[in-house]
Amino acid sequence: MAKDVIELGDAQFQHEVLEAQEPVLVDFTATWCPPCHAISPILDALASEYRGRLKVTKINVDDNQETAQRYGIRALPSLLLFKEGKVVQQLVGARPRARLEEELRAHL
Repeated sequence: MAKDVIELGDAQFQHEVLEAQEPVLVDFTATWCPPCHAISPILDALASEYRGRLKVTKINVDDNQETAQRYGIRALPSLLLFKEGKVVQQLVGARPRARLEEELRAHL
């Protein structure tokens, strides 16, 4: 995982995501999920390039079921974009970098 991507657990979610000043992209992921591994380098690159404007985080759904259940995560990867503690964009499934960036840019 890149140094700019923050790995979260249920305990840190409130502070790191819901109370964050900047938009936060949360990658709901699992170690056994091939599409999750496929988008990981894309998220790493976005975390570095958008540092200061977008916080990128990952949360393992197997280890942090409370948060995954709270947001109704049923498919992986699921990406939720939070602004001011509210979900403003939900993206399910792997997608090319250009498409992902286009969908996020409207909220940055």
